[in-house]
Amino acid sequence: MNHQEIDALVKSWIIDSATKPANPRVQQVVAGLVGALCKTIEDLDIQATEFWAGLEYLREAGVRNELGLLAPGLGLERFLDIRADEAEARAGLTGGTPRTIEGPLYVAGAPESKGYARLDDGTEVDKAEVLFMQGTVRDEQGKPLANAKVEVWHCNLMGGYSFFDKTQSPFNLRRTIYTDGEGRYQFRSFLPVGYSCPPDGTTQRLLDQLGRHGHRPAHIHFFISAEGQRKLTTQINIDGDEYLWDDFAFASREGLVPAVRHITDAARISAKGLDKPYAEIDFDFCLYAEREAAPAAEVERVRAVA
Repeated sequence: MNHQEIDALVKSWIIDSATKPANPRVQQVVAGLVGALCKTIEDLDIQATEFWAGLEYLREAGVRNELGLLAPGLGLERFLDIRADEAEARAGLTGGTPRTIEGPLYVAGAPESKGYARLDDGTEVDKAEVLFMQGTVRDEQGKPLANAKVEVWHCNLMGGYSFFDKTQSPFNLRRTIYTDGEGRYQFRSFLPVGYSCPPDGTTQRLLDQLGRHGHRPAHIHFFISAEGQRKLTTQINIDGDEYLWDDFAFASREGLVPAVRHITDAARISAKGLDKPYAEIDFDFCLYAEREAAPAAEVERVRAVA
């Protein structure tokens, strides 16, 4: 069948067969997806056995709760960011802190504090380099934003995230910090490590078939929001990581790799109440003001709540 014939057939199945009021947007999206799949089946001569193997793969990925991992691994989440960047540029928004993918491991309800928080529960402090990260949340004009909401989360030294990794304490390495009167935030944690897809999981199985690795560079996730400003979803990468520019999730971006300073001065170490060197990162976030012409910045999706 040619593509025109497939379009007509799919329209008869999805659109013309409706016998009661339908959601036009859902009809449009489903017809587009089914049509694209039918064309791929035709163009690549996909056999019935291959089709059902693919459907079984998606079923298994759903059971293992890996669809949220598969989406960034195939570049789909990055593609959504590219489209959002283009839409913001058309609305005249340029120069702010770059967005990048959220990933599947956010958990709502993290403990809140003003200005400063310690993220880790102390169980890994002897195995890692302590990190202090600080900066200012600003608007487009560079004005500090007091009481901006900084939600931050990252993995432990085994690459696991609390809530999903039941060996960790609740909300380990997760906090919500409201900036002080001068728009400043700071937190103490430790330098995170990169991690990999579960080696026995569905995502890695597909990546193996594609000849790809499933590694992510070390990174720290953020949601940044403030009254009248567009919510920012982003993450910073830890400079020097082996996979910094080879992220399986395609999330590394210029402007999101701040310098890491390793502090060895005894006086500064003592002032922090430490007995060993530590790392320090400065990073300011710049938010865009809300505009009617810009696309929605808040992405509605199912997220874990603790």
